[in-house]
Amino acid sequence: MTTAPPEWLPGSMRSPLDDKLGIEVVDFDPDRLVATMPVAGNEQPFGLLHGGATCALVETIGSVAAAVGAGPGKQVVGIELNASYLRAATSGTVTAVCTPVRRGRTLSTFLIEVTDDAGRTTATARLTCMTLTDRQ
Repeated sequence: MTTAPPEWLPGSMRSPLDDKLGIEVVDFDPDRLVATMPVAGNEQPFGLLHGGATCALVETIGSVAAAVGAGPGKQVVGIELNASYLRAATSGTVTAVCTPVRRGRTLSTFLIEVTDDAGRTTATARLTCMTLTDRQ
């Protein structure tokens, strides 16, 4: 990990679904967040990485990026996700790299590229998140 999570980020933003899928955020750089997920255990019946698992990975890293950008005390929610699958992943680990397109007061948009162990792009996605009022 080159950039550690901010101290104020609750539990590094881990969810029970992240635990089930094996999603790990490995770099919290606000301009380039990175997360990984194993293919094993996340396949569809034909042995390929499940598209829903890919979307969960993308939603996780994009939501963490939105939370980091929003700052302490804010809550973020995804409001739009668009994903394109370009190549099947059948083994190893996939890596998602999330970069901001726009960080606004209420809306933030991120581009996420998912690659396999060989560095080949398996999916691309765009996630837009809304920042809600301060948490109570």
